[in-house]
Amino acid sequence: MAWQSGGVRLRPGDIASFIRLGRPLFLVAGFVLYGLGASIAAWGGAIDVHRYVLGQLVVTAFQWMTHYANDYFDYDADRANLTPTAWSGGSRVLVAGELPRVTALVAALTLAMIGVAFALVLACAPGAGWRVLPIAGAMLVLSWEYSAPPLRLCARGAGELVTALVVTGLVPFFAYDLQARAGGGGGVLLASIAPLACLQAAMVIAIEFPDAAGDTAAGKRTLVVRLGAARAARLYVALGALAYVALAIGAVTVLPARIALAGAASFPIAAWRLARVADHRDPAAWERLGFWAVAVLMATAIAELIAAISLH
Repeated sequence: MAWQSGGVRLRPGDIASFIRLGRPLFLVAGFVLYGLGASIAAWGGAIDVHRYVLGQLVVTAFQWMTHYANDYFDYDADRANLTPTAWSGGSRVLVAGELPRVTALVAALTLAMIGVAFALVLACAPGAGWRVLPIAGAMLVLSWEYSAPPLRLCARGAGELVTALVVTGLVPFFAYDLQARAGGGGGVLLASIAPLACLQAAMVIAIEFPDAAGDTAAGKRTLVVRLGAARAARLYVALGALAYVALAIGAVTVLPARIALAGAASFPIAAWRLARVADHRDPAAWERLGFWAVAVLMATAIAELIAAISLH
């Protein structure tokens, strides 16, 4: 059975394909990091729910935009990728021909406009102010240019840094800025997100190993392609280790003990995975390499969030 509207023929599976194209599972990180920033800002006071919800809508719209844009602009690299995993190689919806490629572009542009609209509403909200627009604008531009021309940062060896800057930097700072009048300290926020930024960058490198051959064929120069697998693996280990060094520095300076201990809880798993960095040479291990890199980041972020909430 199919439905037809305005000359467009829709199949029952199209909606499911469209949802998979946007990879909604990956939106969880945006909720966790946004919640962390707001929770730290609101110590000693209550969270403004109106500003919180509007800000989350901005973050989610821009993050979801990125997912659709990535599949559209990375189409050639995804087609050339013969070793995709659940964490890399795109959603596979477009390369499988389940939906027209332009669907992803339309979805991305629509979500960009939705995010801008919510940002403008937020700027007019009591207690927010127009200063939220530069932060939202930076998230939008960097997220779009991550995969889109003319900058196409992911193909220049800058995508790993941009991802860490936006997801673990601008998102929690955006939430913090919206709630900061209630209390909290910027030093605590910085000490909380610095380890997460290192883990985020390490995670991106981990999920780039399976993509390297396809990326090379399509001219996408990620850090793994630029550095080569061996040096990229050493960078992955260095970033993972640096995350816990940063956490230790935070613990002896400004971080509440509860947040520091919560963040450190993932260290045994992280150390185990860093010791198994040679998995990057084994295609059979690429799936778990990506899984554990994602798991360590999310476990650390969620633990910090729970600890921050418990201090209210």
